[in-house]
Amino acid sequence: MNHKIVRNIEPWIIPVIILIVWEVVARLEIVNASLFPAPISVLISGWELLASGELVTHIGASLGRAVVGMVIGGLIGFALGIFNGLSDRSYRLTDTSIQMLRNIPHLALLPLVIVWLGIDEGAKIFLVVLGVLFPVYVNTFHGIRNVDPGLVEMGKMYKLKGWRLFKEILLPGALPSIFVGLRYALGVMWLTLIVAETIPTQVGIGYLATNAREFMQTDIIILSIVIYALLGKLADIIAQLGEKKALKWNVSYNK
Repeated sequence: MNHKIVRNIEPWIIPVIILIVWEVVARLEIVNASLFPAPISVLISGWELLASGELVTHIGASLGRAVVGMVIGGLIGFALGIFNGLSDRSYRLTDTSIQMLRNIPHLALLPLVIVWLGIDEGAKIFLVVLGVLFPVYVNTFHGIRNVDPGLVEMGKMYKLKGWRLFKEILLPGALPSIFVGLRYALGVMWLTLIVAETIPTQVGIGYLATNAREFMQTDIIILSIVIYALLGKLADIIAQLGEKKALKWNVSYNK
């Protein structure tokens, strides 16, 4: 079998084995089927929701919140990381405050956020923004500060300065660390969204799971969790593709 095909299949071997074991355990009724439905039952429920259009609506709502929160929080974190990485004065003025805020568990702010922003979309997006901001900030700052000084000196020898020095030397040198922060932030984004969507709403994957809980529909609850996992994996794959494209000059990212 083609080596590339084998490499693509290998990451999915363990998930497939887990699904097979899960199906066998459910079919043998080793556990209560109403509490632990078989994967086929979950799949059928998902298909029914997809056919009715309900699933697309919920996934679309969750994706919208995730993307808006990620863009806002990511841009703020990236900008703060760049400013503090390049400017000692900016670092001295803002880093202590940022680190104090970073060490507050953002999900613990849920009751306060509801009081401040109510139960509308703003509260959910605000929590996602808080969740993704700090991983992007820390890794962007770390990346800028750890660019090889020799490369910076070489750039200056070639008369690079200002924007050109940043674009040609500092940003490419910091990109590996920035992408680490981005991928970590994507994980935090979905984790935060799961909690944020417990705030009363009428649409979203979190609403789907919460509503299913009221009626003891464990197949729908498991389906919601699987959708979160698949969306998280999809987001990570997209980030990896961006990472490979942006770092194609680095052999470590194009093996």
